[in-house]
Amino acid sequence: MTKTAQRPAAPVRHRPVKAPSPAEDRRRRRLTDQLRAYGFLLGGLVCFALFSWYPAIRAVVIAFQKYTPGADPEWVGTANFTRVLHDPEFGAAWRNTLTFTLLALLLGFAIPFVLALVLNELRHAKTFFRVVVYLPVMIPPVVSALLWKWFYDPGAGLANEALRFLHLPTSHWTNGADTALISLVVVATWATMGGTVLIYLAALQPIPGELYEAAELDGANLLQRVWHVTVPQTRFVILMLMLLQIIATMQVFTEPFVITGGGPENATVTVLYLIYKYAFLYNDFGGACALSVMLLALLGAFSAVYLRLTRSGEEAL
Repeated sequence: MTKTAQRPAAPVRHRPVKAPSPAEDRRRRRLTDQLRAYGFLLGGLVCFALFSWYPAIRAVVIAFQKYTPGADPEWVGTANFTRVLHDPEFGAAWRNTLTFTLLALLLGFAIPFVLALVLNELRHAKTFFRVVVYLPVMIPPVVSALLWKWFYDPGAGLANEALRFLHLPTSHWTNGADTALISLVVVATWATMGGTVLIYLAALQPIPGELYEAAELDGANLLQRVWHVTVPQTRFVILMLMLLQIIATMQVFTEPFVITGGGPENATVTVLYLIYKYAFLYNDFGGACALSVMLLALLGAFSAVYLRLTRSGEEAL
């Protein structure tokens, strides 16, 4: 048999691939970066939706219902709000909350700023003192409240023992209607000021030293340098921390719950503690949600007005 001669295969011709232009390459990279960013953002949005937004919306709905777990809710309109407004503890709770917020601003807003100024001027052992100041923040809030409850004990508490050692009159502290609220303010200030101090320290670092030198050459003393140099340079941080502190102190709960139980004589009943009582002691979730909606509306309106005023002030400057 004769073998058939095989013809050589024709060479495969490849069409030249056109390289993407620099503009297309930039658009592709930008789109990839945006998709990656939205992917990371999606996790946070899901968490907020499940654990923040949904409970808030659900609380607004329950505020207009007679709600009992395991039973069908019944729409009652504004009856929950009316009942809460006529509660004798309602006025005391709001009065105590507003007083606590005011006292916390006087103590918890000024002291961290002064501590930050002092720590910023230290030249040695700066890290040690920053850790000491921040240490209370790392203690769980309930543990911190229990420590201060023992500290304030009228009998063998460390506070009265120190007063006796100094031959000074002792106090009832959290057992006295006149001193209980201010005692809780001290606890809250001590427990939370560490984070505020570190934020102030971070805001103080970028201030140019030439500004202080110029103010000192003009004859400004220490207080004048702080007022005319430090405060204007950290104004944005101060305003934001003031807003966050007001919102946080209006929601005080741990200290009254653990240390005083709302007493004595309702002297430390706050709005959040009253919400807890409605929900878990009275089994009145409608009333608890009505109180929550009131607090949410007040804080939302205050935040909007506060941000509007601060923005107007900055534009005027």
